[in-house]
Amino acid sequence: MTYVVTDNCIKCKYTDCVEVCPVDCFYEGENMLVIHPDECIDCGVCEPECPAEAIKPDTEPGLEQWLEVNRKFASEWPNITTKKDPPPEAEAFDGVENKFEKYFSPEPGEGD
Repeated sequence: MTYVVTDNCIKCKYTDCVEVCPVDCFYEGENMLVIHPDECIDCGVCEPECPAEAIKPDTEPGLEQWLEVNRKFASEWPNITTKKDPPPEAEAFDGVENKFEKYFSPEPGEGD
């Protein structure tokens, strides 16, 4: 098992989760975060820290796509371990549906 970041992170990109991760397995894209599934130790401390509730265990049904998105972009994006301010539009985008199709960016973020 591992944890994955799902589409509600897109354009919300709260980083509360990265500070509590004991193994620094978060990676930053332009408008979302991902978890490297091979680095995650399944401790679960990140899940309750996410204000957008975008972090889920990969054992939940229907998250196969998100496991692959997390795996792919964790190898391309820079590591992030320090909390940053969320984007100004974060609250407005929390809960918006189909964000991956509409807003996902494959571009890397800044990282630490």
